[in-house]
Amino acid sequence: MPRPRFCTAQKPRGSRRETARQTFEEGTIAENLPSVEIARAELESGIGVLAAFVKAGLVASNGEARRQIKGGGLRVNDVAVSDEKMMLKPADLTPEGAIKLSLGKKRHVLLKPA
Repeated sequence: MPRPRFCTAQKPRGSRRETARQTFEEGTIAENLPSVEIARAELESGIGVLAAFVKAGLVASNGEARRQIKGGGLRVNDVAVSDEKMMLKPADLTPEGAIKLSLGKKRHVLLKPA
């Protein structure tokens, strides 16, 4: 008896591969990484690194973000976060106009001012 076939949405594999290649091999910021917009005024006044990771959806709470910092799992623009009181400012924006937040090696979100 043949196995049942399940209908699943097919996503183009080429774009996912290209995003992964750009992000991991070249170290660049791929334009199609997930992104979260924040108010420019909020960034200019400074947003705490814990709040930024919660807002980006990479961690569920400030406590989880603190644990990840202690374990060396959080990065801002590919630099490990060591201070939980770090503030993100417009100076942290990359030339592409975003701040890259990373949890571990494979979860990335771009924080873009609106």
